[in-house]
Amino acid sequence: MTTLPDRTTATTDPGSDGCGPRPVALLLPGQGAQYEGMAVGLYGAEPVFTAAMDEVFALMGAEGGRVRSDWLSERPAVPLDDVTRAQALLFAVDHALARMVLGWGIRPAAVLGHSVGEVVGAVLTGVLALPDAVRLQMDRISRISAAPPGGMLAVAAREEELAPYLSEQVVVGVVNGAKQCVLAGPEDELAVVEAGLRVDGFLCRRTRAVQGFHSPGLAAAAARSLPTVAALRFSPPDPVLFSGYTAGPLGAAQATDPAFWAGQPAAPVLFGPALGALLDSGRYVLVEAGPGQGLTALARRRPAVVSGRSAAVPTLPARRGAPADDRRAVLAAADFLRAEGYGIDAPVVAPV
Repeated sequence: MTTLPDRTTATTDPGSDGCGPRPVALLLPGQGAQYEGMAVGLYGAEPVFTAAMDEVFALMGAEGGRVRSDWLSERPAVPLDDVTRAQALLFAVDHALARMVLGWGIRPAAVLGHSVGEVVGAVLTGVLALPDAVRLQMDRISRISAAPPGGMLAVAAREEELAPYLSEQVVVGVVNGAKQCVLAGPEDELAVVEAGLRVDGFLCRRTRAVQGFHSPGLAAAAARSLPTVAALRFSPPDPVLFSGYTAGPLGAAQATDPAFWAGQPAAPVLFGPALGALLDSGRYVLVEAGPGQGLTALARRRPAVVSGRSAAVPTLPARRGAPADDRRAVLAAADFLRAEGYGIDAPVVAPV
């Protein structure tokens, strides 16, 4: 089982408003955060990250070699947004970046994942051993890849504003904030809904998904994964795992329920409410361990972060750049945590 390091460089009660370093909470992004070349600038330059990526690829078996090859290639055989690449690489990159941060001697007080990021969160909090989490994730990918095509549509609207546009198949699949919702469903029905929303003046944007994640269209695929998931070994989370599916801390009963994990691809993600619950529970430095800066941006709009009570920092650039940009982002995150009061040995990556 993956365990957190024993060494900690600062300990603070999350509910305290003292002057010491604020506890770290890890944010782990999911579907839609992927971009070509994400984190490749760290591969071979940061030892812990590199070893963690290779460990996940090895656990994926023969498919892991193909995923790695496409990740590093300028001309991948399978497009990144295909579920077999996006979901596999999001899991691997989130996990490797989190292990890198833990390798700095930081023990997070809490973990919050978005979609596939919650499976990574299960590893970091001891709910699942890494081999079992990879087994769950690869089975999930195979089920979803065989499901009917669909899509996801980000809309600047509140849930209640979207109610007249929804149907049995097109639903609110993700709630990221007060006016930050994502609809999901079959492509043909979603296109009709999108047209209506645009006519009515709503701002819409397609996300990087070719399936209707977190919608009824994936319910059958999720159900078929239950026997595989039920064979895995689950444990209560430690540290606390905030769940995007319950919008709060995950209790022992739910964390160890195979049906809860098997059903996630078809269940709505309530990341916004979960983030609110996390920030209400104490003062934190939120470290986004994954591609892009989407979760950091969501956090920085929250009053707890705007006021300075908590803070948010990414570990990767917002979009693809030169390999050195990945290393600069990591160095900036490490510098932020040093300034917070954490003792992190330098350098944390090869020189830029």
